[in-house]
Amino acid sequence: MTNGIFSPQGKFDGSKEAIVKDLKNVVADADAMISNVAQTTADEFAQARSRLEASLSHAKSRFVEAGTAVSGRARFAADQTDVFVRENPWKMLGIAAAAGVIIGAILSRR
Repeated sequence: MTNGIFSPQGKFDGSKEAIVKDLKNVVADADAMISNVAQTTADEFAQARSRLEASLSHAKSRFVEAGTAVSGRARFAADQTDVFVRENPWKMLGIAAAAGVIIGAILSRR
């Protein structure tokens, strides 16, 4: 069982910062486009729109990649948990019983 940075689907660390950066770029492009809309020609407006669409497309792809990585890590963790439970059923039964006793003690005090 591995709890490293890497998942079966690839590297995930750093994606959050990249997504935030991409979204800030999209917002900045949209803001620039809105503030300059009165002074731009149709050609400049089309160029700004294509830049905005490219930035948005890039941010979307980052979201998809991050979702895939998170999904892969969750699936990997679930598979490893399943393997551990199947290999150690009595340990898990003991842990569940202890958790039940602790939760029962906490709830009985209320």
